[in-house]
Amino acid sequence: MMQKKLLKKNSGFTLIELLVVVSIIAILVVVGLVSFTDAQRKAKNSQKISDLKALQTAYEQYYVTNGSMYSSDATCDLMKNDPDAGLSGDYTDFTFSCPDGLEYCVCVSLDNGQGNAAADNCSGTTGQYQCIENLQ
Repeated sequence: MMQKKLLKKNSGFTLIELLVVVSIIAILVVVGLVSFTDAQRKAKNSQKISDLKALQTAYEQYYVTNGSMYSSDATCDLMKNDPDAGLSGDYTDFTFSCPDGLEYCVCVSLDNGQGNAAADNCSGTTGQYQCIENLQ
């Protein structure tokens, strides 16, 4: 009879053991969420930079096809507001500038990290901006 009481009393987990397990699980969840969020930011930034390179290629093809002139500000505005322009992400983060048809600048705000915002034709963009400008 005494043995049954001892066995019954020793079965189960103590409160301390449960708290330790719950704490470990909570720490693992937090680490996982932080890693996932950072991976999402990096993926968004990569997509924005990829879109910039696609735009640069399109502008340079336009330059070759149309006699040494880039598109005007009107075309820049159209590209920014046209959902069929080929920008895959949140294209409201893009800044377009094509002042005279001789040069262009397109910048995008990155979610984290440093951009290259030292482009000559891109005024007013510092810090977390990635920019492209005319190659010709």
